[in-house]
Amino acid sequence: MKEARHSGSARLTQADVAAALARHEMLYSGRIGGARATFAFCDLSGLDLSGRNLCDADFTGAVLEDTNFVSARLDAASFFGADLRRANLSNASMRRADLRGASLRGANLIGTDLYEADFREGTIAEKDRYGNLKVIQHDLGPSELPSAMLNSANLERAKLTGAIAVQADFTDAIMKGCRLTRANLRQARLNGANLENADLSGCNLTGADLAGAILIGARLDLATTHGADLSKTLTEEAQPNPDETKRIEEMLESHIRWTETDGREGRPADLSGRDLRKVRRLAHRQLTALIAPGAILYGVNLEGASLQGSNLTGCDLRSAKFGGADLRGVNLSGAKLNHADLHNAKLGPLLLSGERLLVARLDNAEARYADFHGADLRRVRLNGSDLSYANLTDADVRDTDLTGVEMAGAKLPMHYAEAYYASA
Repeated sequence: MKEARHSGSARLTQADVAAALARHEMLYSGRIGGARATFAFCDLSGLDLSGRNLCDADFTGAVLEDTNFVSARLDAASFFGADLRRANLSNASMRRADLRGASLRGANLIGTDLYEADFREGTIAEKDRYGNLKVIQHDLGPSELPSAMLNSANLERAKLTGAIAVQADFTDAIMKGCRLTRANLRQARLNGANLENADLSGCNLTGADLAGAILIGARLDLATTHGADLSKTLTEEAQPNPDETKRIEEMLESHIRWTETDGREGRPADLSGRDLRKVRRLAHRQLTALIAPGAILYGVNLEGASLQGSNLTGCDLRSAKFGGADLRGVNLSGAKLNHADLHNAKLGPLLLSGERLLVARLDNAEARYADFHGADLRRVRLNGSDLSYANLTDADVRDTDLTGVEMAGAKLPMHYAEAYYASA
């Protein structure tokens, strides 16, 4: 053991941790000699635990400054009162982790899975020789996330009641059903975050950036929003109009007849800028050449739909479902497709009369964390698009130019990945 950098914390070496990790992984694989990893009140600052299985491990009160947890499995692990300042937890799995009272100042949690994680306030105490609880003071105070990076993290149903997240970055984070009651989010970045059904009651959002955030069903009672940017946020319709929804459905039925009869019946629908979230039965429908630029289709189910040659430029298609849909020749320029499901979708070129090809367009589209696995992406125009952390495994990208496309953390087809990263 080395001398502790923090008073009262036993300093561990990389070799000490490796031995404990080996026993922990033996326990999980059911082998004899395994034991749960317990690092309570130890100093592991700066060590490398990346990619390891540490589910259910105990880091209570541990010093973990600058520790590397990249892509580690930390489900249900206890970080109660731990010091995680500047720790790298990017792409780690921390589902239902106990982070009460932890300090995450400046930590990297980009793309981390924090489903139902607990960030509420907490205090570490120990028993004295008389059996009485004695509070141990924590370095920085409870539930701190100032300047933490949580871009695209999954915080669905996480508990952040009373958390301090001043200037934290939650850009494009999934925060559905997240409890943020009385949280301090001054000057935090929440642009594009999905806060559907989140509880922001009494939350301090002074100067926060919520541009483009999804606030459907979110509670903002007594929240302070002075100086906050709430532009382009997606909320419920101010006054849902059943007549308008019925009118849109009639237009779509007429459009379907028009496509199925080669124009002999019905007429093409123009749904530019319309809110289509309330429209039913869009999956597996014949919607070829639909005109709907700027339409709102957040979370809409379009699985198996035929949308060849459709104009969907600038549409809000976040979390929409396009599994197996026919999108040949579709125009999705500037569309929002973050977290959309496009597995096995056909996005290749559309053959027109005279042997002309109409290629699909996703130029300048936002498709972070979108699922394209098994999709046909031949010749798709992607210039200026953002496919960070998208899943393109088994996708057909023949004759597709990925030059200049943002691909950080993306999963690429096996035959393409080596060549792409070699040229990057």
